[in-house]
Amino acid sequence: MLAVASIPRSEKSLPPLENGDHLDTFEFLRRYEAMADSVKAELVDGIVYMASPVSLLHAEPDGLIQSWLGYYAAHTPGVAHYVNGTLILDTETTLQPDGILCLRPHAGGRTAPTVDKYLSGPPELVIEVAGSSVSLDLDQKLYAYRRHGVGEYLVWSTRDAEFYWFALEEGRFVPNPPQEDGIIRSRRFPGLHLAVHALLSMQGAQVLAALQTGLQTPEHATFAASLAAP
Repeated sequence: MLAVASIPRSEKSLPPLENGDHLDTFEFLRRYEAMADSVKAELVDGIVYMASPVSLLHAEPDGLIQSWLGYYAAHTPGVAHYVNGTLILDTETTLQPDGILCLRPHAGGRTAPTVDKYLSGPPELVIEVAGSSVSLDLDQKLYAYRRHGVGEYLVWSTRDAEFYWFALEEGRFVPNPPQEDGIIRSRRFPGLHLAVHALLSMQGAQVLAALQTGLQTPEHATFAASLAAP
């Protein structure tokens, strides 16, 4: 796990982050902490990317996907759900994915808080809700997550009404498509079921109903019991 030195918080005269800046993680976080809390920026392979204003193409779908992830985490001991948490992957890549689902350290997870209360280490699952950022999410960020061993990577392109679910196999991201019943099943989190067509049409009750069915499977019960065991 990457060790990150504590970032001084009293520096107010630092230059602001700008798109295309070439920085390392330490300098990126130093400047980020000196900026307004409402600003969102990410560092991908040493290059700064600033986020666009958040439209309804992002805000409402993001709310639904977080409800889905949060409900699963609430019913699965040893699993953590983080929303928009800063994730440090290496000295040149610090991201802020829309959603993270990961095992807690005591349950064997590789993602843990740093001294500055960021996250460090590859999660089991990351999701990005992409309104205007789909090219970045399916290109540079996809390669970064794959390179660092993120187990599953999900991208919801809300503008195009497309949902991509990739699973890591032998160092490669391969598609994890819906099965015959229209449900995508996580390969890392048993019981994490997604009714993808209901999701794309924003039918939240159906999305959560499919998840509830997954949570009642023997596979989820066995998984949850294994995480709760000492």
